[in-house]
Amino acid sequence: WLINEIKENPSSRRLILSAWNPAALDQMALPPCHILSQFYVNVKEGTLSCQLYQRSGDMFLGVPFNIASYSLLVYIFSEILNLTPGDFIWTGGDCHIYNNHLEQVREQVKREPLQAPKIQIPKLRSIEDVLSSTPKDYRLIDYSPMESIKAPMAV
Repeated sequence: WLINEIKENPSSRRLILSAWNPAALDQMALPPCHILSQFYVNVKEGTLSCQLYQRSGDMFLGVPFNIASYSLLVYIFSEILNLTPGDFIWTGGDCHIYNNHLEQVREQVKREPLQAPKIQIPKLRSIEDVLSSTPKDYRLIDYSPMESIKAPMAV
């Protein structure tokens, strides 16, 4: 629906993707923390931007993963819609650091950020193209990861 709506009505203020399904919450190990994203098309510039609202944010493990995931989604949608990826804006509700992540966070904040990599994704014209693609079809160019910092996931 969202992709079709962007194609048909790119200036809409209703370009919403919801991950919150109240009818299924009792079937989930953990309700989604990333619950609502709103997309915006700058028709003049040909860009697609996204703002994500996260109701709860594990600032060490969850938030970085959700930022990366939704940023990739912007690239995927942009490719399908023949737009250029624009801004990604993250907004958090209950932002927290778990007590058993404090040492890992202290280690993380000591690190100097490296140059961000570029992403290369396959030619995509539909969601079906995304579903038939594999992780090997997506590449990070000039990615130089630091050693990972392990921490237990809270549920």
